[in-house]
Amino acid sequence: VQLQASGGGLVQAGGSLRLSCTASGRTFSDYGMGWFRQAPGNEREFVSAVSGNGGSTTYARSVKGRFRISRDNAKNTVDLQMNRLKPDDTAVYYCAQTGTSSTTTATALENVYDYWGRGTLVTVSS
Repeated sequence: VQLQASGGGLVQAGGSLRLSCTASGRTFSDYGMGWFRQAPGNEREFVSAVSGNGGSTTYARSVKGRFRISRDNAKNTVDLQMNRLKPDDTAVYYCAQTGTSSTTTATALENVYDYWGRGTLVTVSS
């Protein structure tokens, strides 16, 4: 399995960015996808997740109402639309895929994600 994230960059507070992750290596729709982030000096934390069929999503409290996750199973992609960005959103963002089939469940548990992309840096200036 390979995951490639893109879309990071520098944005002013209040602005928007859209991250995208492309997966390859197995049947994309069988597996849940998640976004996590790690800010300098902090541990990696959950941001958002979507089930394999796209019907279930979940968000960290800190981003709920500002971020939206979506997936396109025909294109093997999962996107994270980030709006009303804050300086506290500055981090390296990672996409991840569950190790086992997760077609209807979106999970925030980091230990169920076995495959990780290399990350993309998001910097939000004040």
